[in-house]
This record gives sequence, C-alpha cells and structure tokens, in this order.
Amino acid sequence: MSGKNDGSIDIFSYMQTIGEKDAEKESPLAARMRPETLDEIVGQSHIIGKDKLLYRAVKADRISSLIFYGPPGTGKTTLAKVIANTTSAVFEQINATTSGKKDMGDVIEKAKQERVLKGKRTILFIDEIHRFNKAQQDFLLPYVEDGTIILIGATTENPYFEVNGALISRSNIFELHSLSAEDLEILIKRAVYDEKKGMGAYDAVIDDDAVSFLADQAGGDARSALNAVELGVLTTERSEDGKIHLTIDVIQECVQKRRVKFDKTGDNHYDTISAFIKSMRGSDPDAAVYYLAKMLYAGEDIKFIARRIMICAAEDVGLADPQALTVATSAALAVERIGMPESQIILAEAVNYVASAPKSNASNNSIEKALNCVEEKGDLPVPNHLRDAHYKGAAKLGRGEGYLYAHDYPGHYVEQQYLPYELTGEKFYEPTEQGYEKKVRDHLARLRNHAEKPQGKEE
Repeated sequence: MSGKNDGSIDIFSYMQTIGEKDAEKESPLAARMRPETLDEIVGQSHIIGKDKLLYRAVKADRISSLIFYGPPGTGKTTLAKVIANTTSAVFEQINATTSGKKDMGDVIEKAKQERVLKGKRTILFIDEIHRFNKAQQDFLLPYVEDGTIILIGATTENPYFEVNGALISRSNIFELHSLSAEDLEILIKRAVYDEKKGMGAYDAVIDDDAVSFLADQAGGDARSALNAVELGVLTTERSEDGKIHLTIDVIQECVQKRRVKFDKTGDNHYDTISAFIKSMRGSDPDAAVYYLAKMLYAGEDIKFIARRIMICAAEDVGLADPQALTVATSAALAVERIGMPESQIILAEAVNYVASAPKSNASNNSIEKALNCVEEKGDLPVPNHLRDAHYKGAAKLGRGEGYLYAHDYPGHYVEQQYLPYELTGEKFYEPTEQGYEKKVRDHLARLRNHAEKPQGKEE
C-alpha cells in the first residue's frame, strides 16, 4: 500500500488493495446479512414456506407481477433480491422516491430490446411504489399487460389504498408480517457468530438476555436489530478474556434506550399490565398512558396492548359509552396496518378515550350471570312460539304458533315470553345510570311500562 511522505494514506491505492471482497466486508451488516436464497430467509413462512405459491414460483422461475406489502424491515427488498439471484430474467431496480417516468421509460426500452433480441424477460422492482402518483402508475400498465415487464412493487402502505386498481388486478399481493421475537433472535445470533457474512471474525459473544431484549426492542424490524449488533461489536472494548461481550447494558446503549424492567414472562410484566387495565377502569388517563409508555418503551407487542384496550372497552365501559369499543377496535386494526413508531399515537388516543369514558360493567355481569344460569339449570327448552317455523312440517308441531311480531305493535315492542318459562322474571342485564347506559335503562323501562300485555302462556 502506498502513502504520502507525511504518513497519510492514498485512498485510491487503498481501495485497489483491499479489492472487491474487502469492499464488500466494509458494507453495513444489514446489507451483508441479506439472504441470497429463499432457504436463508428467516420468517414469512406463510408466503415462502416450501408448500406455498411464491416459493414454488421463485424456484421454478415462473414469477408473475407481484406486490410485497408490509412494515419496514420485514424483507420486501430481500425477497426481490432473492428473486434477482434466482431468475434468468433481466432484473432492474428503481426507487419511487428518487425516480420518475423517464427512469421507467429507460427500463422499458431496455426490456423491449432484451425481449426482441435475446428473448429474455425483464423484472422491474419498484421500491416504495406507493410514492408514484396515479399517472406514473398508469404509465406502467400497458407494459405489464403485454408482458414487456414483470412488475415487483414493494410498499409499506396498504396497496388496496395506494396502488392503482388496474395494477392490483394484474398482480399477486403478498403481505409480509413483522418478524416475531423468535425470528429476530435467530438473526441476531447469526449476525454475531457468522464468520462469513456476520461479525464472527470479531470473536464476540452475546448474552441470552441481551438477545431477548434486542429481539423485543426491534419491534419486528430486522434492520434495526442488525444495526444494533454491528454498533455494539464495533464500539465495545475487548474483555480480559479477549472477547467482545455484548451484554444487555451494551445492547441497551446501542438502541439508545434505557432498559425498563419488563420481563414478558415475569411478575413485572403482569404487574404493569394489571396497573394499565386498572388505571383505565379507574378513569385515570394519566396513569393509563404512563403504563402504556412503559410497555412501549420496553418493546411490548403493540397488538397485545391493543387487545387489552378492546377488552377494557367492553368489560369496563360497556354501554355507558358504546363508542369506546368502536374506538378500541379501530385502533387495533390501525396498529396492525401502520406499525411503530406511529402506532404509539393511535394507542394513546384509544387509551385516553377508554380511560376517560363513563364506566359500566353491566354487560360483563349479564353474561357472567347468564353463563352461571346455564351451568346450574342446564338446557332449558325454548318457548314454542319462538321456535323455527321455516321448515316443512313445523306447523304440524305447532312451531312458531302464537309468536307476536314486534314491528306490528306501537313502539315496535310487545310484551311476550322470550326466556324459557322456567326463568320467567329473571334479570341478567341490569343497566346502570352511567353515561349512555342511562338512556338504555330509561328506554327499556318505557317499553315495559307501556307495552301491550302478553297473550297468555301457551300450552
């Protein structure tokens, strides 16, 4: 290697010396660890399992137009690269954030030449395809239709909202899921110990609790986990045994977050969840959002949190505010589509709504009481006038005879026996006077006080 007299390094000579393989080693760990074959990919078995359509299509080199949809770091670009490595077709790649119609036009012209002169297909991979406007997407349509290009689009947004319907109808949609903690643990250990692609040459070791913490903290994003591993190995001094020890404190520092004591299988986990739910039930939005923050900070599964909010909305708010369950359910759907970090806003909105809403557990009490009744008294017969009368021969058995059609009566209500006769007068649902449920209580009282009287007990 040559250098100047003052000891500085000639960068051009240096790059020639290290060669192509050494230059590859200088690339980021996340890039080096990118799988080259389907069998190296961790996770996404629901679409690339060996019995799945996409796996078979890639192996057979029979790819049609595809759209990969999922959160960042789930392997959309990786899948496209694997296809590039295995296909006999020409592979072209552009990014919709930096490319336009001219770039697409250039690729299409090359694709036409490859098709005519060499008989080769061309795959065009467009990363972040949702960034193209409608006109740009429309430009691709005729070339997808006539087979000039095979389109592979990648998007973090729901393609049914962000990609033209015409392209959708001509493509297979594959949704990629956030990697599980178990998947990420495999990748983290591979990154630390793999000597060919990973950091194995550095003789590093990683503690089990550090692996678990990082897998949780990464939130399903492989890139985030690998970046933390690389930073930890490159910035941690060797211990007396000559090894680089990646402890949980090292990993915590690499993800730039203070460790929160929150073991997903330990007491602290259940204590925090319990405090979270009880704070919402107790109408304390400040405490509820604090425990939400604690769980998010520690890497709790956002879908798990959303489920707890939905349960609280039904169990503790109930009909005191029927909108609470709607808000909670909408939040649960939204976090699945959006992912972190934006989902923290959605969860906070749902938590604050449920915590601030009037409370009633009357619906919960009603089903508990009804279940106890069923268990104690068994299968009581349905009153004859309520039984199904739509099948042949039902009339001969007297099924449905004497049934009173509620809409034929004032207020669309008529008093008649609905419970089994053995339970006459039994009350399961007892509305409170909280919030909207007071209106429910008053409405039922008005119906029962002013209704026409029943026709008498059937024989």
